[in-house]
Amino acid sequence: MQSLTFTPGRAFLSADSTTPPWTVVFEDEGVAAYFYACDRTSTTHDDSILDAMLIYNVSALAKSDEENERPTAERIAAVEWSKDGLRAVLYLDGIPQGMYDFGTRAGYCRMDFPNFMGEQGDTWRKSTHAWSEEAIRRFEAEMYGMAESNG
Repeated sequence: MQSLTFTPGRAFLSADSTTPPWTVVFEDEGVAAYFYACDRTSTTHDDSILDAMLIYNVSALAKSDEENERPTAERIAAVEWSKDGLRAVLYLDGIPQGMYDFGTRAGYCRMDFPNFMGEQGDTWRKSTHAWSEEAIRRFEAEMYGMAESNG
């Protein structure tokens, strides 16, 4: 697991999969934070981005911190890859916020944004980024050796 302690408004965490060529990037450029799925074999930065998901707006996060009387603005971002190197989860303060599945070419995030109409030749599902508790449950069960239950 790779992690970073940061104050919202400026952060960058890149984590490579053990299964080339996949990489995920968490980036907060001041206004908003995004989680990117990337292909390291692409020749340009823009071409390497396969998908992007909004994780938070900095101003909304600051307002929430103030309302909840959070003692510090400091956060912890962490990325954990699955054992097969095909799925990555972004955690903020220990809570999963986004997940990429390179095997199914799909992304899931709590904000479910942005979403686009499918276009011919798309290799990633971009019409929805809806959160999936089931996908996270399966990921964590595999990572931490928890038996899955059917009920």
